[in-house]
Amino acid sequence: MIFSSALFLYLFLPLTLLGYYLSPKVVKNYFLLLASLVFFAWGGVSYTIILIGSIILNYVFGLLIQKNIDSRKGYYWLVAGVTVNLLLLGVFKYANFVTQNINIFLGSFSHAKVPETSILLPIGISFYTFHSLSYLVDIYRRKTTAQRNIFDLSLYISMFSQLVAGPIIRYSDVWQQLKDRQHSVTKFSEGVERFLIGLGKKVLLANTLGVVADTLFKMNPSELGALNAWLGIICYTFQIYCDFAGYSDMAIGLGKMFGFDFLENFNFPYIAKSVKEFWRRWHISLSSFFRDYVYIPLGGNRVGVTRQYVNLIAVFFLTGIWHGAGWNFIVWGLFHGFFLLAERIFLEKVLERSWKPLANLYTLLVVMFAWVLFRVDDLSQGLHYWRAMFVFKTTPEQVSLFYSFMNKEFITVMIISILGSFGAFSKLASFTDKILSSGKPVHLVLSYSYHVCSVVGYAIILILSSMYLIAGSYNPFIYYRF
Repeated sequence: MIFSSALFLYLFLPLTLLGYYLSPKVVKNYFLLLASLVFFAWGGVSYTIILIGSIILNYVFGLLIQKNIDSRKGYYWLVAGVTVNLLLLGVFKYANFVTQNINIFLGSFSHAKVPETSILLPIGISFYTFHSLSYLVDIYRRKTTAQRNIFDLSLYISMFSQLVAGPIIRYSDVWQQLKDRQHSVTKFSEGVERFLIGLGKKVLLANTLGVVADTLFKMNPSELGALNAWLGIICYTFQIYCDFAGYSDMAIGLGKMFGFDFLENFNFPYIAKSVKEFWRRWHISLSSFFRDYVYIPLGGNRVGVTRQYVNLIAVFFLTGIWHGAGWNFIVWGLFHGFFLLAERIFLEKVLERSWKPLANLYTLLVVMFAWVLFRVDDLSQGLHYWRAMFVFKTTPEQVSLFYSFMNKEFITVMIISILGSFGAFSKLASFTDKILSSGKPVHLVLSYSYHVCSVVGYAIILILSSMYLIAGSYNPFIYYRF
């Protein structure tokens, strides 16, 4: 089950909200946990068994770390807990990748191959594993205490709003909300608005751009030419932003509906003036997780310069392989790491003195070239796609293909996606709210009209999104596979 489905919008979510708000306060967490397990089990009961097993293991490890926190045993239990979580993630996510590469290596020596594995990747395992890791580490660091109520811990790890595609929520940020959180009409309405914005980003924008991107990336790169190769990666650049930022909007909105406040996960990353700034704005929960749980424990900026560089590359190697078991993902991570390293050595000072639009263009180009590696099926295809981006001689067939996409719907979606990704609508909304909050009589009338128009706008988003979903249009979530 995905958020952008009629089943979720018109059956699961209404029933869950109704049951949640009809439940007494002492029962709300249990009801929300039950709903989350049903949501997860929809994708496969066997996946749910793995999730429940992970929760039980981390509950036990958390109590053991807490019990022995003042002795060396606490550290050993932390290492054991982290190891078990990483092994679980490694087996299910990387076993196939490892065996494939071992066989490629053995094949070059005409050696007998090891048996191939065909382990299915459980939905959301990367995200709930990271939730579990942050829980154990934060106990050891004394940022929080072990949860003695296994049901509350289960809700933290398995809450359906952020279970399968993030954002990564740290236990230390929400443990108080598990005990007591505020519900209000204002907060609920803010959650609905945020959810509908995310739904529109996903269904109306990302899906439309995704059809074009998928069509072009499925073709042989040699048939594209620069015109269509650039169109494909531009579409994918805004598709992945609208897709993942849309999911995060929906997750944050759902959290508010149930009384939770989750941290932001995106802050208009495409306005960044450097790759370093991009990672402060893109998938904030992941980049901050690697910073706090990998980079800083490795020494951070406290060690020598060479060691800092090694640590930085290590972090982006892990960032790449976290996203997928493939060499294209690893090189994608290292590609970003290389430019971060260049910025740290000399390029950051150049960018600071540069014309801001030029610095932004540099960042976008780096990010877009990297997205090619993220989108393709393997590294070889990525290299061929890069080459196609510089084949400027076009054929009549390539020109015809390009113009076949240029209809009113696509152009409108592209314009809205670009403006939204660069924060134009957010700035307009902030400016409007500032003007209308002055208290002047004429502004009060305008404010009322503005809010009425906003309600109508959200209703239109819901209606149009529902029409697209009922029509059975293209509707994958990119980050569900991670």
